[in-house]
Formats: sequence, structure tokens, C-alpha cells
Amino acid sequence: MAKKPVLVVMAAGMGSRYGGLKQIDPVGAHGQLIIDYSIYDALRAGFETVIFVISRRIEETFKAAIGDRLSRVIDVKYAFQELDDLPAGCSVPAGRVKPWGTAHAALAARRLIDGPFAVINSDDYYGPRSYKMIYDYLCGHPDGDLYEYAMIGYLLKNTVTEHGTVARGVCEVDGGGYLTSVVERTKIAKDGDDARYTEDDGATWTPLSGGTVVSMNLWGFHRSFLDEAWARFPAFWEETMAKDPEKGEYYLPTVASQLTHEGKARVKVLTSGDKWYGVTYKEDKPAVVAAIADLTAQGLYPDALWEGAQKGRG
Repeated sequence: MAKKPVLVVMAAGMGSRYGGLKQIDPVGAHGQLIIDYSIYDALRAGFETVIFVISRRIEETFKAAIGDRLSRVIDVKYAFQELDDLPAGCSVPAGRVKPWGTAHAALAARRLIDGPFAVINSDDYYGPRSYKMIYDYLCGHPDGDLYEYAMIGYLLKNTVTEHGTVARGVCEVDGGGYLTSVVERTKIAKDGDDARYTEDDGATWTPLSGGTVVSMNLWGFHRSFLDEAWARFPAFWEETMAKDPEKGEYYLPTVASQLTHEGKARVKVLTSGDKWYGVTYKEDKPAVVAAIADLTAQGLYPDALWEGAQKGRG
């Protein structure tokens, strides 16, 4: 019997830009957090297990604010992203305190995953259709001659903030709807209906169309991805030691791109017209609160969300 997809939530780096544990900052009328809505949508899509990837320093706070409560409605597991959790031959360079990036965050959960899984950021609102699309795709597309992965693609104009820069994976998609490349741009700013990015801290800017398809780190993978990412980490580590030992990051899109370019995998881009909501900066919060209130008023969510909920019912 095929294994059901599980949900991996990356929360180890919570709050670095926001200035606190942003996932425990309420956005719903009854104290609900963004992650509450994510888990609610995931349950409706069919997910029954969530793995939170966190750092040990926030373990007690996270469990008290999020994990213990959500364990009433979904099976909750924990994985810890730790700097020294590395393949043989790799080590933590002197002065390194920054986590190793999103691919390393997913690898932190490798001992808990033996089938398909989706990966999300803990502080992003993705919309219910996205979870259903990724869950159904994973169930219907096991690995075959190629690794069969998927990604939810968003229109860039639906994912930028008014209050600073964001990091997005800028995608190119072929005629069949498969990913041909994804490049992580770490400083993208809104520019009217479009956007622009910089690679030199604002000295120069390159324009990007608002219709560009971008990754918001909602990916669908099989166990094969973790095995490949672990095997490829030493090559990333060697390059990082030479170029940027304190800050270089191992990104999910980087591994996915390598596998597609080598002809080992294909990544279906499932495009969503939904608007992304997230609290990248404190100034983003009022807009997110208003959006959640509007979606609740439309009937997409119950006002109290979890009232009377229990495992198996959502």
C-alpha cells in the first residue's frame, strides 16, 4: 500500500528578520496563528502527520505555543536542525552560527520520512488549493524512471511585501509545465505591479515581471530527494568553505535544479493564482490580519477554527 504524504514545516530559523518568534504572533480573531491555517488546509487536503523542523533553543516555546495544541488534531513529530548534523567529512567552520538553509532543514527530518512529503515555510499562508494540489500529485505520481517531484508556483506580484525585500526562487517552466530552472533571488523588492532584484545590496537592480512564476518553498518530494540531497551536501560544503563559510546556504531549489539538469528528476509546476500572505516584517501583519478576516467572512474558515476539532475530523 502506498504511503500517505506527510507535511514538513520548516521553522528552525523563525524570527530572524521579524525580531521574535513570529509564528506565535496571532493573525486570527481568536488568537490563531498563520500555521493554524496552514495545518487546517493541510488536514482538508488529506495530510495526517506534520513534522516540525525547529531548533533546540526554541523547543519549549514552540511546543507550548504551537505543537502541543495542534497535536490534538494532527499527528505531530519534531526534527531538529543542528549545525553539526552533517555528512562524514564535513564540519562546522569557525564563526558559523547561521543555519545551513532549506535543503538542510528538510534533511533534518530524514529519519522520520520513508515516503512522499511536502515542505512548507512555517510563516507563509499558501491557500487551501495549494495543499490539495500537492497532496494529490504526490499520491498519483510515485517515482518511476525519473524522480517525480512537484512545486506550487505563484505569480511574483502575489508574493511581494510593501515593507522590504523578500527571497524567492525565480522559475522557468517548459511547455509541458515542468520546471527547467529555479534561481534563488534573496533580495526582491516590489516595483509597482512588477518587482526588481539586487545582488549587490542595492547598488544595481534588475527588473522582474509581476507575472514571473516563483517558488514559495511549497514543494512535493519523495524519499529519493532526501537521499540525493544528503549525498550532494559535501560538494556544496566544499564550495561554501571556499566562498562564504559563515553564510552560504544549501537551498531546496538548488538540489531540485541539479537533479532536473542531470535528467534524474522532473518537477511539475502546479501554478496557483492564490495570493500569498506572510509576516516577513512586522509592518506586514495588519494586511495579513485583514486578509484572514476576509477569508473567514467568505466562509473559507470557521471563526474559531479548532473549536470541537479532534484527530480524524479536522
